[in-house]
Amino acid sequence: MPKIFDCSAVIFDLDGTLVDTAQDIVAAVDALLAEYDRAPIGFDAGRRLIGDGARVLVQRAFMASGAPAPDVDAATARWFEIYGASLASFSKPYPHVAPTLAALRARGRKLAVCTNKADALAVRLLETFDLAGSFDAIVGGDVPHRKPDPRHLLATAERLGTAPHACLMVGDSPNDAAAAKAARMKLVVVDWGYSSIVPAALGGDAVIGDFAELETLVA
Repeated sequence: MPKIFDCSAVIFDLDGTLVDTAQDIVAAVDALLAEYDRAPIGFDAGRRLIGDGARVLVQRAFMASGAPAPDVDAATARWFEIYGASLASFSKPYPHVAPTLAALRARGRKLAVCTNKADALAVRLLETFDLAGSFDAIVGGDVPHRKPDPRHLLATAERLGTAPHACLMVGDSPNDAAAAKAARMKLVVVDWGYSSIVPAALGGDAVIGDFAELETLVA
């Protein structure tokens, strides 16, 4: 029998959990590197760099290309311009996301997004796929403390007006797992994300292979 989680709210990661964004993110990275006469890092390598926000992504990408960025702040600002111009050229929600969110809301669950992606980009991306209205709160990376810091999740729970122990976190990465455990939230790991660690090894309370499985896991 699957484990059933008694929760009042469900908090989701964004990239690699709700929406497959890797192709657009990495394309923007390679376009940025080209402007600096650096070789592209390509999709497979770039996909593994996602998860800690834009500045860290840019730093990692330049190191992977052979040397640090000459000015990481300027390079990050330029990456935002490139990525923002083609935010959803190839990105798309994972299967069954929209109906599952609707089903959870119909059961009275509060829903939120907690992502290290910049707030404006997170909202724009969700609006592109008509998903923004599914959430009671969208808490992006424009905060003092971001995942894996549990304060990011705790701030999201506070926005929902829900106690942390009554929240279920759904994510794909070590950052999601570390933040959820430290915040004392139950954790469901998706097996289709961008984690460099095997999903089953992230220590989640459950691992799912289809978004629709959440309907059977949430009481």
